[in-house]
Amino acid sequence: MQNNDILRSLRYTFDFGDDQMMRIFGMGGLEATRAEVSDWLKKDDDEAFNPLSDFKLAAFLNGLIIYKRGKKEGPQPLPENRLTNNLILRKLKIALELKDGDLLQVLELAGRTISKHELSAFFRKPEQKQYRLCKDQIMRNFLQGLQQQYRSPANESD
Repeated sequence: MQNNDILRSLRYTFDFGDDQMMRIFGMGGLEATRAEVSDWLKKDDDEAFNPLSDFKLAAFLNGLIIYKRGKKEGPQPLPENRLTNNLILRKLKIALELKDGDLLQVLELAGRTISKHELSAFFRKPEQKQYRLCKDQIMRNFLQGLQQQYRSPANESD
């Protein structure tokens, strides 16, 4: 998946405004202007579209962890230069304080059923034999499930 698609999905899911987006980027160690955020959120065919680098998405996800859970003591983690779907899934799991069962439930909301063993393979170290790459379709399903969980009509009346 493109980083811009992930950012757009998260913005929609949690109904973040521009100011919140800029603040979350800042919490992750990256100062982002309103214009930059706007260009990252545009569709690919828009002239002003600007691709979002792995480093910048990692900064946003680190900021999302701080935004949702609070700042931890000590030095803050630096954004990674290279992101995989596995790492993005791990950061979202941390930010939203999801357990394995919660992740499976979110995937089921999007019509995707996987086993607990398949899920745990995404969180292993790449050098382990049981490690599996999280493919784009799983990431798409996870983001769709999050939207259903956080933007469902029952939740919008809160």
